[in-house]
Amino acid sequence: MLVSQILKGKGDLVFTASPSDTIGAVAALLHSRRVGAMVVIDGDHDVVGIVSERDIVRIIAEDGAGGLRKPVSDCMTRDVIFAEPSETADSLLGRMTDRRVRHLPVCVDHRLVGIVSIGDLVKVKIAETVAEAEGLKAYIATG
Repeated sequence: MLVSQILKGKGDLVFTASPSDTIGAVAALLHSRRVGAMVVIDGDHDVVGIVSERDIVRIIAEDGAGGLRKPVSDCMTRDVIFAEPSETADSLLGRMTDRRVRHLPVCVDHRLVGIVSIGDLVKVKIAETVAEAEGLKAYIATG
């Protein structure tokens, strides 16, 4: 399945943060929105990073509660790995596993159009596997 098809099913809503937002404010938004990461965009709407729960835990472990008052730019991942709508779920699963990331922003011509998580991709793979198994069962049953 293609990323574009996944985004059609889940929608293109992406929660974003500014590099100057505090880590505490972003942590509260991650919790209230029930998401694991937010894309960080600058004033020109360019993606400049991504901040995940893992990044926030790391800064708290290093700096304690005071880390929550720091800007997101202090803990975000700056080397963002992107996905394109034409890529397959399989190729993204491999990239996410190799790079140990759980979220990939999806861009077209440097414009943010969505985000996919490892959960989104696993859901697709399970659905594909179930459909294949059902097809094989039907084929065997009809001879």
